[in-house]
Amino acid sequence: MHIGMVGLGRMGAGMARRLMDKGLSCAVYDPQEDAVARLVADGAVGAASLAELVERLPRPRAVWLMVPASLVDGVLDQLAPLLDADDVVIDGGNSCYHDDIRRAKALADRGVHYLDVGTSGGVHGQARGYCLMIGGDAAAVGRLDPVFAALAPGRDAAPPTPGRGNSNGAGTDTSTSTGTGTAEHGYLHCGPAGAGHFVKMVHNGIEYGIMQAYAEGFNLLRHANVGKGSHAADAETAPMRDPQLYQYDMDLPEIAELWRRGSVIGSWLLDLTARAFQADPGLDGYAGRVSDSGEGRWTLHAAIDEGVPVPVLSAALFERFQSRGNAEFANKVLSAMRKGFGGHEEPRTEINHPS
Repeated sequence: MHIGMVGLGRMGAGMARRLMDKGLSCAVYDPQEDAVARLVADGAVGAASLAELVERLPRPRAVWLMVPASLVDGVLDQLAPLLDADDVVIDGGNSCYHDDIRRAKALADRGVHYLDVGTSGGVHGQARGYCLMIGGDAAAVGRLDPVFAALAPGRDAAPPTPGRGNSNGAGTDTSTSTGTGTAEHGYLHCGPAGAGHFVKMVHNGIEYGIMQAYAEGFNLLRHANVGKGSHAADAETAPMRDPQLYQYDMDLPEIAELWRRGSVIGSWLLDLTARAFQADPGLDGYAGRVSDSGEGRWTLHAAIDEGVPVPVLSAALFERFQSRGNAEFANKVLSAMRKGFGGHEEPRTEINHPS
């Protein structure tokens, strides 16, 4: 099985290496020549352009794009004229599913298949495998089953849920809850064009919420010694009534390590948090400016269209906006109003938190 990989960044390079480790042949292209050279050294076939990449692939071709969502249309504009009928393009990045529906239709007019594949696994996916959420026509999905099976974690990554059917092999398309098929191997054909990225969009919305819950919980633990500090005593500051109740100096690295064992909130995200605390207990190497790449916003759009309440997911997204200073002017407006109606001055004294 041959596949072309376009985009050899944090995930694309790891995916190409995993595919080659599993015995598949990879032709690779990236505008950064050194990125191509590193993959060639590992056994890939290098290409200096999209045209050369297409030439190096046997027909019918499969070309996997791992580029930022904002660049996909530009790459497709260059790639599509080079392809032949029955070739397949896979967008494995984090595109909006609206764009997938549009792109699938445009490429179908050329006889080219388009698959949207939400890919989760991050920089650790090369070793752990990637969770793949696939959208597109079933025939193209079936043809690329060896690729998906090679990238996915495999059935041994987690025990099957009790009560599911007994499936021993990959290759079965299951978009219904039969309990037998590829989901247990870590990949699933979720539906027609856009379905894969729709599932990945909601996945990332959930990820935002889980991460925010961990962040808030550890922040609460970190401030459990607030009663030991000094506090402003003025009309603008709510008094701390019972400082004796907040005298705890919590060891966050140890608590994170503790929760990894037997706790109902254990997860891979907690594992990564524990590693971060171990390396930098105060997280002094981070500014706390949290980015969002679009999936959380699209999740909220879908929730509004569907009339589905998602208060946790929306709050988590808005916290990311606030982390980037986007609430600063609103806070100034609040201060201005308080001064206007009550003569309240902004306090210049902060609580002195123990280190």
